Amino acid sequence: MIKQLIGYLFVFSALFAGGSFPMNSSQNKPLVILLMGPPGAGKGTHAGPLSQHLSLPHISTGDLFRENIRNQTPLGKKAKEYIDKGLLGPDELVLDMLFCRIAKDDCKNGYILDGFPRTLAQAKALDQRLKKSHRVLAVNFHLDDATIIERISGRIVCKECGSPYHTKHNPPQKEMVCDACTGQLYQRDDDKEEIVRKRLEVYREQTAPLIKHYSAQKGVLKQIDSKNEKGQVFNDVLEALPADSFALSR
Repeated sequence: MIKQLIGYLFVFSALFAGGSFPMNSSQNKPLVILLMGPPGAGKGTHAGPLSQHLSLPHISTGDLFRENIRNQTPLGKKAKEYIDKGLLGPDELVLDMLFCRIAKDDCKNGYILDGFPRTLAQAKALDQRLKKSHRVLAVNFHLDDATIIERISGRIVCKECGSPYHTKHNPPQKEMVCDACTGQLYQRDDDKEEIVRKRLEVYREQTAPLIKHYSAQKGVLKQIDSKNEKGQVFNDVLEALPADSFALSR
């Protein structure tokens, strides 16, 4: 909240002083926020509210995969083979989907990436794509494996309307029946416990090195404790953002 107020005061004070304000080269650049961390750590939970807060599009590679799978595109068919096994899609497949999305007009002022990059090769490809044209902030949500497994393996979703539930924390009134549309609830293959454990293994091997990659870049990596209460976690994310991001993203 404090940083948000500072951002607005920064803009308003300059406007009252003469209708313009000095900005260094980094402040002129679109802001790209990378939401990182293991599956189930809260990236998707906070991506939507953060997107609304900053008026920046939220881009989930998981959603891109599922959209292509649902539409049975050639990329989607390849992606399903990997997702069903709890494996990460090959970099070329992920990059093709992502770069097509961020080239759209709604991303010109910046965007929020949820679930990308997941490998060091993807991070380097993104660095090359952005070069020096964007500001990058990597927000890493960290959480222990036991909590992650409990969170993910309890997820169920409606086949008809997509409403999400959790068998423990947000169960439907009638078992496996959607409260909203009475559609059938089901568990996605990649949310089953054995697949979750495999996903965590893959994360440790391929994605964890990203922490080292971004920590080597001054001011880019911010660490967030995702075991705290949801509201506190979101406030911690807001505190990690550049002060001017709240005003200049609008």
